Amino acid sequence: MDNKSVIRKKEFLGSGWSFPVTFSVGNHQLITTRFENNIKDSIDVIMQTNFGERPTDPQFGSGLQQYFFQDMNETLKGQIKDTVTSSLQDNEPRITVIDVDVTYVNMTNGHVEVTIVYEYNQTNTRHNYVYPFYIKEGTNI
Repeated sequence: MDNKSVIRKKEFLGSGWSFPVTFSVGNHQLITTRFENNIKDSIDVIMQTNFGERPTDPQFGSGLQQYFFQDMNETLKGQIKDTVTSSLQDNEPRITVIDVDVTYVNMTNGHVEVTIVYEYNQTNTRHNYVYPFYIKEGTNI
């Protein structure tokens, strides 16, 4: 399969600005992402955005910040899992969330890993994404 046909088959995945927004050093052009990287950037933006941060779309984001400084127990794992699943279903139409796993990596430092298994809607290709989340962020005084 030649390169042009591969690109044509992936066009449905889209393209957009890279996150964080950056410019190339040489010609100062906006750097964009395409295909799988664009979806990963989109998931990253959704996970980091709190509800209400986008005035034109106040329901955009995951709202994970509401879980800062909570007790790290099984209930919190379920809440994070439900929040991530629903936020991705609502905000990223190119994927279907298959599974979300929440793991407490370091209880002392509040380090939580959220593993998202998803597939692209048009090809049913599975991928995963690991998002590091810190429940006790900013407590190292």
